[in-house]
Amino acid sequence: MKKSMLLLLAIVFVCSGCSAPTIESYANNTPRFVAEDFFSGPMKAYGLVKDRGGNVTRRFVAEIDGSWENGRGELREKFEFDDGEIQYRTWQLAPMASTGAGLRQYAATAGDVVGTSTMSVAGNAVFMQYVLQVPYKGRTINVNVDDQMFLVAPNVLIAESKLSKWGFNVGEIQLTIIK
Repeated sequence: MKKSMLLLLAIVFVCSGCSAPTIESYANNTPRFVAEDFFSGPMKAYGLVKDRGGNVTRRFVAEIDGSWENGRGELREKFEFDDGEIQYRTWQLAPMASTGAGLRQYAATAGDVVGTSTMSVAGNAVFMQYVLQVPYKGRTINVNVDDQMFLVAPNVLIAESKLSKWGFNVGEIQLTIIK
């Protein structure tokens, strides 16, 4: 019994060191991301799609145009993949009540996103989690997306998206947005 308890404590201790940083841990980082500034006007994005083994399966370039009116934002995205496929997505962003400690949040919706996501911003970081409807072999499947984006220069945002299904990694997207 004593060995089992020690083993359990060791596992808990090891796993606690593996927890991902929270958005609040970036609150003091600069340059400071301001959605209304960065997501305004034309942007260009360059990205890679990787499978669960880390192999690059697709490349894409995206044209993004953002605008804000009465505190609400709209991001219009056009993705052109290296295999000729073109996808469109339009995000609607609406500010939510401030939670303090430098954390700002926006309700985020899009036509191929299930429900409403929360876009959280602190310091130079932007985090989002949502369920994306993805065309796959003639049908549509739901994939969980965990986005982490970081403003590394006033006009450069680097993003990494972890993709999962039923809790299993199915791929990732790496993306750089240039304003």
